[in-house]
Amino acid sequence: MTLSSRIRTLHDSGSDGWELYRRARAMAEAGLPVIELTIGEHDIPTSPTILRAMHDAAAAGHTGYTPGEGLPELRARIAHRVAERTGVPTTPENVIVTAGGQAGLFNAHYAALDPGDAGLYLDPHYATYPGTIRAAGGRPFAVPTRAEDGFQPRAHALEAVIETRPEARSLLINTPNNPTGAVYSRETLEAIAGVVRQHGMWLISDEVYDTQVWSGAHISPRSLPGMTEHTLVIGSMSKSHAMTGSRIGWVCGPEAAIAAMGDLATNTTYGLPGFVQVAADHALSLGPAFEAEIAAPFRRRREITERLLAGQNAVHAAPIQGAMYALLDIRATGLTGEAFGHALLDETGIAIMPGESFGPASAGHVRVAMTVADDVYEDALSRLLDFAARRIR
Repeated sequence: MTLSSRIRTLHDSGSDGWELYRRARAMAEAGLPVIELTIGEHDIPTSPTILRAMHDAAAAGHTGYTPGEGLPELRARIAHRVAERTGVPTTPENVIVTAGGQAGLFNAHYAALDPGDAGLYLDPHYATYPGTIRAAGGRPFAVPTRAEDGFQPRAHALEAVIETRPEARSLLINTPNNPTGAVYSRETLEAIAGVVRQHGMWLISDEVYDTQVWSGAHISPRSLPGMTEHTLVIGSMSKSHAMTGSRIGWVCGPEAAIAAMGDLATNTTYGLPGFVQVAADHALSLGPAFEAEIAAPFRRRREITERLLAGQNAVHAAPIQGAMYALLDIRATGLTGEAFGHALLDETGIAIMPGESFGPASAGHVRVAMTVADDVYEDALSRLLDFAARRIR
């Protein structure tokens, strides 16, 4: 039997850029010493207080079907959080609970795109973005950003892509950004918003790192003039509360769009586990101080990164303004990100992600996830920098 073309073409043919990650995992599983600085997984587990809330909710009977849009109390909690953080009036009817931020991305694109429409995204990009657009029936097209601009997207680059793709109906952005660490400025976001409004597009804003801002300020484009009805915001408990495996996130947007996504939920997930939603509600009730505690290790490791980078000249970094990653420019070594990563793994047992995994705009870079204990991270990054220095031409 033949599989559908939709599922067979989720990814472009050829490498998906993740061979290095899979190779490092295989080495670790075989018992070899590997320091994994690959994916954005916290080095702490979900807090015991959240797990107790999850256990107590399950024991109390929250194990049956739930509304497709999410438990009313959780939707209200998320709406309150969004309103407090952005200043935009937000009601539970503006929120749908999803199976993590990834499901939120799919739902948002499914709502925004008709089959064959162009869905735009910024390059560099999180690895699933093009496949998510294809899964929703769209055709993905990248808008390049430049290291020389600190990977801040430029309106003229967006306009250039739209000129060749007038069927574009959505733009996906991510600030704070994975993999670059960029936090988009108000000027950048206002310029993007102007283009989106002019062309009648949806702006899909992935804000899962909104609690991890080290310099500047996080601005949700939904809060900009005229953008409330143009914007679908993706949120998640994964990064802010170290709940990656709980698979709980949301989309915030206009009521009509959220109601339509409720119909989609009925025909896909048919609701999410009630005990996980109760635990998420409890987690959000812990407030900003708890979220700052979860973010604190990455703030410290950002400082470690900047200190070590200042002491050498072989490797440079994009401004590390937010999120849990550093995107390192290793072009002075003459190696691609993939070649650098494989050689680094072979020689030192340190695993990173090649920039090519995140699109052409980050070629010649490697992404380091700041997701191991401070002393281990400092040692690993020091050895990476020494490795690079020995290869400068």
